[in-house]
Amino acid sequence: MTFAETALSHASLEEYSRMAETKATTRRAGRPKVTVVGAGMTGGTIAQLLALRDYADVVLVDIVEGLPQGKALDLMQAGPVLGYDTALTGANVYEDAANSDVVVITSGIARKPGMSRDDLLKTNMGIVRSVTESVVGSSPDAVIIVLSNPLDAMCHVAFDAAGLPRERVIGQAGVLDSARFRTFIAMELDVSVEDVTAFVLGGHGDTMVPLSRYSTVAGIPITELLPADRIAAIEERTANGGAEIVGLLKSGSAYYAPAASIVAMVDAVLLDKKRVIPCSVLLQGEYGVDGLFVGVPIKLGANGMEQIIEITLSDDERAALHRSADAVKELVETMERLGREGA
Repeated sequence: MTFAETALSHASLEEYSRMAETKATTRRAGRPKVTVVGAGMTGGTIAQLLALRDYADVVLVDIVEGLPQGKALDLMQAGPVLGYDTALTGANVYEDAANSDVVVITSGIARKPGMSRDDLLKTNMGIVRSVTESVVGSSPDAVIIVLSNPLDAMCHVAFDAAGLPRERVIGQAGVLDSARFRTFIAMELDVSVEDVTAFVLGGHGDTMVPLSRYSTVAGIPITELLPADRIAAIEERTANGGAEIVGLLKSGSAYYAPAASIVAMVDAVLLDKKRVIPCSVLLQGEYGVDGLFVGVPIKLGANGMEQIIEITLSDDERAALHRSADAVKELVETMERLGREGA
């Protein structure tokens, strides 16, 4: 390449950067803005699905230099092919995330060989706290959606760090768990997933509570369509849905369904859809649980959690929900101990 060609190339890159920055700034003035913290497989897929919706601009933030920038640029270049004009920005700092309407936190590490549960909790506590403090400082009016694991425990960390009303700190778990439950019901009955409704209560993990009594196919309760032993098997598979995928992949974990579940929640907020979906929220006496993030059905709209919907549970269902809440409480107490030890 000649000197002149090199100079032209540099000029073109600078012009491209200037135009991209101007376009992003202009669009942010009139469009909602979603920041996704963590540009791994899940964060990148969330950004992709949001770009395809073309109703908001997206900022990807990650500590790894070049990773969010590369993914954002790649997604921008897919726009002309797929027909969207979403402005995507990649960043290693939080300035570009300012004034976001929704912030999705996917940051955190997976448990590594030889790592204790306490070590994992302590590491992810620090990550989620730091991220939350950074985004709330520049986006004080945002709805925060937490995806980091262990999910319900990390919601507590984000809530404490954010200093926001409980309506605006919400964990994504029930949407994903319910999607898995719906999938397995549809597979068992050989019907369309579109005709299956189902939801799951409780913490995100093997103590979750799939509510088969409230799950239907075209309005027909699955308890009338399947024998008890098959329902029990589906419930167990749902509770272990994430572990099943981890076992099949050998390395890594699920990200397509978790990302799609996050986007369903972002839809509900930005489009004020008033969706009734299960999410992890801070209960203050509802369902007999106080001071814990637990998955329950809520109305989700522009203001975040607009209503907690309390349904009638059988004695067994309520006992299972309280056992799930106790598992969350154990994690919270462990985090409090780790916090005191680190003080």
